[in-house]
Amino acid sequence: QVQLVESGGGLVQAGGSLRLSCAASGLTFSGYGMGWFRQAPGKEREFVAAISWSGSNIYQDSVKSRFTISRDNAKNTVALQMNSLKPEDTAVYYCAAAPLRAGLAYLSRRTEYTYWGQGTQVTVSS
Repeated sequence: QVQLVESGGGLVQAGGSLRLSCAASGLTFSGYGMGWFRQAPGKEREFVAAISWSGSNIYQDSVKSRFTISRDNAKNTVALQMNSLKPEDTAVYYCAAAPLRAGLAYLSRRTEYTYWGQGTQVTVSS
């Protein structure tokens, strides 16, 4: 049984930082690209960042230079370091796993992901 378990969400003031973690189990971690998505109230779930097995990564334009995605293939974990947080970053953040294939751009598409975590709330106050 595949499980993706997120942690690290919480309440932070604008300008602050949070580090989200996702622990994966029940899958062959090396066979998956890993992504972070987020969903704000009343909005669709949107892509935030993703990373391939080798460490290549892509970001949504609004988080570039503020967020950093990383993975530890030995521990089956993926992290999202979020700095300079803004109120518009407030959302439920989801970890997801997509079967690896050639290229990187596909990891920005929600429909490419097979497995999803339950999400962790991030709230940024102004």
